[in-house]
Amino acid sequence: MTELFASPNTYIQGPGELFKSAGYIEKYGKKVLLLSDPTVLKIVGNDFNDYLQNNGFDVTLAQFEGEASESEINRVTEIGKSNQDQIIIGLGGGKTADSAKAIADNLDIAAMIAPTIASTDAPCSRLSVIYTDDGAFDHYRFYKKNPEIVLLDTKVIAGGPVHLLISGIADALATNVEATDVRAANADNMLGAKQTIVAGAIGQACEDNLFEYADLAIAANKAHVATPALDHVVEANTLLSGLGFESGGLAAAHAIHNGFTALTGDIHHLTHGEKVAYGTLVELILDGSDHARFEKFLKFDLKLGLPTTLADLHLSSASDEDLMKVATQACDENDTMKCMPTDITPEDVFAAIKAVDEYSKDFQNQ
Repeated sequence: MTELFASPNTYIQGPGELFKSAGYIEKYGKKVLLLSDPTVLKIVGNDFNDYLQNNGFDVTLAQFEGEASESEINRVTEIGKSNQDQIIIGLGGGKTADSAKAIADNLDIAAMIAPTIASTDAPCSRLSVIYTDDGAFDHYRFYKKNPEIVLLDTKVIAGGPVHLLISGIADALATNVEATDVRAANADNMLGAKQTIVAGAIGQACEDNLFEYADLAIAANKAHVATPALDHVVEANTLLSGLGFESGGLAAAHAIHNGFTALTGDIHHLTHGEKVAYGTLVELILDGSDHARFEKFLKFDLKLGLPTTLADLHLSSASDEDLMKVATQACDENDTMKCMPTDITPEDVFAAIKAVDEYSKDFQNQ
């Protein structure tokens, strides 16, 4: 039995670290491909571009067009190829990070991921979630290595939108739930091997820190200040969840998130983490979690304003046929539902989706 654990070469977190990063970057070369979207460029990207140029880097700026699709990845790959860039820096959110990793793989160059929000566990992993140009889940893409550098400037993150930090908390809260079920199933993690002891410990530490520090971290984010509580949650959302999901594995929660891509409509105005939050509650039903554990997660989600009913997902008018489409997509043989401890059918998922909705409504009406 092979156990496997993976991580980025270097993880850096702290206030102002983005503008102290030249020494880390220059180890991989002076020709930089900077990938960032127009909003992030206005907030911090243009200043970072100036910082790099003032420190002797030859920077090629590529504006990210918003979707981690093969066509966007190939477009930016050609830019990097023509300029013979040596390292790509993905500055922005999760789809920017996933695209940067794919481009680095295409070009066989180093990658630095610099999240400007702590909304996703994508930065640390050696995989990307690839979508169609229309935003539907397409496939997971796996790489031979993790990013060389992951850098989180908590001063930048403290100034970001609060609802995106909450979305990251929701995404990270699935980490231990899924890793626990993968371990119970003796299934493979996202590296195609079994969990190490440290992967399980990371998953538990991620969950513990989120329940302990989320409220104080959200308060810090609202005040746009970096505090120890925000540090704990940023690390949980990014490093602990990133290492935890990759080396611990994914199961029902993310498969159900992917199942929601079978539908069109307002659900897709929600963030990745908001949809994963509902998937986590569904997974707790599917794995037979006890009442106390389920309610702990439900109360936490309600306190943070996360979706716990179909109405919250903008699916109040969804038919049973629609929900079966979600359930069927979630059980696709290429997704991670197969990593649950018992065989899960689309009918099981459909029932659990409905049960979460009814339980939450009843709980809130008490």
